[in-house]
Amino acid sequence: MRHLTNKIHKWANSHQNGRTEFNLRQGKTDARHQRGVPVDDSRLPFALPDIGEEEIAAVTAALRSGWLSSGPLVPRFEQRFAEACGPGVSAIAVNSATAGLHLALEALGVGPGMEVLVPTWTFTATAEVVVHLGAEPVLVDVDPVTLHIDFVDAARKVTPRTVAVLPVHFAGQLVAPAELRAFAERHQLAVVEDAAHSFPASSQGVAVGAGTSAATVFSFYATKTITTGEGGMVVTRDPDLARRIRTTRLHGFDRDGFDRYRSDRPAWRYDVVEAGWKCNLTDPAAALGLVQLDRAEAMRSRREAIARRYREAFAGLPLDLPVPAPAGDVHAWHLFVVRLHPGAAPGRDDFIQEMSRLGVGCSVHFIPLHQHTYWRHRYRLADAMFPVASAEFARVVSLPIFSAMTDEQVDRVITTVHKVLQ
Repeated sequence: MRHLTNKIHKWANSHQNGRTEFNLRQGKTDARHQRGVPVDDSRLPFALPDIGEEEIAAVTAALRSGWLSSGPLVPRFEQRFAEACGPGVSAIAVNSATAGLHLALEALGVGPGMEVLVPTWTFTATAEVVVHLGAEPVLVDVDPVTLHIDFVDAARKVTPRTVAVLPVHFAGQLVAPAELRAFAERHQLAVVEDAAHSFPASSQGVAVGAGTSAATVFSFYATKTITTGEGGMVVTRDPDLARRIRTTRLHGFDRDGFDRYRSDRPAWRYDVVEAGWKCNLTDPAAALGLVQLDRAEAMRSRREAIARRYREAFAGLPLDLPVPAPAGDVHAWHLFVVRLHPGAAPGRDDFIQEMSRLGVGCSVHFIPLHQHTYWRHRYRLADAMFPVASAEFARVVSLPIFSAMTDEQVDRVITTVHKVLQ
């Protein structure tokens, strides 16, 4: 299997054994259609999707077409997304980034007895897919500046069983591509990039997903930089890998429903060529994604403008601001994460509570995996094993940043942060 790295090959061969209407441009909700769900227009939520009339019209048209599952819009969305990443890229639409990570690792041959390096600073999905394949996620500490995977700590944790690394492009800033590539080549590891935060970021003119990694996986969850409600995309330059992921995402069928519809062969005739899953994206979701894709750079630019405004307004406060992207890189700004200075009053939890009391929603990204009960107990982990992540977790706060925010809402966040910290 050409799509397997040599190291995975060698290891495997030698180890047989109701309805809600949103006016999201203004950040408001029409309470007349809430059906008993209370809405507080005085509060600014941490995140909202940026949905307009064009998206609503596209989804409505998809519903009226009769294609409620995977139809003609899914391959169109895949083609358009692949073009956005760069030449020679294949894109496979799935129903979540979690599914995409799972399918990509499975297609690479990751399985029982193998290890995959995963930063502890991530959402649980990045590691849980490794467990479901029978492999072991080896958690790695993070860089204190970027909160990206620490390649020094990662190198210490490489063993003969390590076959892959899953870097996370946290908050929308890309892990340094040259450093990632050098690390993977040095240790002969396959790379599957968790790019859930990072569309449409780029580095030195190369879009995320267009590099040399085996696969890159994106999320289109409701709060991401573009959304399909629920959904994701796997991109790869390896045609064999793309072919297998395309097969396993839908029960191992040799062709999906739309392929059967437009084929000269009888529609009922299909073949199951391997055991697969049910991870396909729907046409209404693809319809939403196509419009969002057209608006992706405009929405990213709005997030960047908000981030720039925050950086100017928060200078001098007792907090550390996110580092800007290196010259020549484009940040997706999915998150704007500040870090309260040690000893600053109020502490992190009190800060979030006071912001909420004043009507501004905040969040935390992330609770490191080693602090969650499952991961801590299963792999006998402790804070001392991840000193950077453990220390930074105590002071991180994610402030509202979404493209539908008005200037007035941005000013409100700024005023409230100043009020709480001063």
